[in-house]
Amino acid sequence: MSFLKRFLKNAYRDEPTTRERSSFQDLTEAQLETHLEVCRYGSFVLTDAVRPSYDLQVVPSAGYRHDVYKDRESGVEIPVLMAAASREAIIDVFIDMLDPLGTEVDVVLETSHERHGGGHRDLLREQIDLPVLKSILFDYEDLLLNDGCTGIAVLNPTIPLEVQFDEHKLLIMYGHELDEFESVLSGHGVGCSETIRFITEAEHVHSSSDEFACKFDELRFRLGIDEEYGA
Repeated sequence: MSFLKRFLKNAYRDEPTTRERSSFQDLTEAQLETHLEVCRYGSFVLTDAVRPSYDLQVVPSAGYRHDVYKDRESGVEIPVLMAAASREAIIDVFIDMLDPLGTEVDVVLETSHERHGGGHRDLLREQIDLPVLKSILFDYEDLLLNDGCTGIAVLNPTIPLEVQFDEHKLLIMYGHELDEFESVLSGHGVGCSETIRFITEAEHVHSSSDEFACKFDELRFRLGIDEEYGA
């Protein structure tokens, strides 16, 4: 099934970051089809999971920048790296990002399947050997790359470090020691740009399908996840 058919049949999810008029309003079917079929922007190639706004408020590109996450309740600030990599490299970058977490990790699967009003569920698997996890993730590469309703976070709370591969197919790394992550990014040719903007910072759309929802359930079963995070 083509990206366009999957997009139209299953999961049109428009997420403007403001209350302004959507760039997708009033498009003809031909204009929408043409936009959704575009995956290459220069040397950067998107997966099938997301597409930018029709007026390209953000032009997708590879790179990373430094940021800070501030916990609203405690006020604690945690250094963050946010990164985007082209389709042909992103899975390898993500897998290599897991090595600094140690040999045993926790996994949180994130799903927004069947949540048309927004929001997502977090599903937790504690203490899985990293080589086992990597093997399973490679088996579900298509789901992780191309489903706009699936995300995953891998963490080691004893360090603590966390790597997210979110539903927009961005990489987000949290922790006070991020040098190893920067080395991985550099090794894959992903450079630092403190001015880079990501697809989440403007209007964008997600794609999913019933097939991907079933694949997500398979992945959940393979990981032995049977509880909602925080439940």
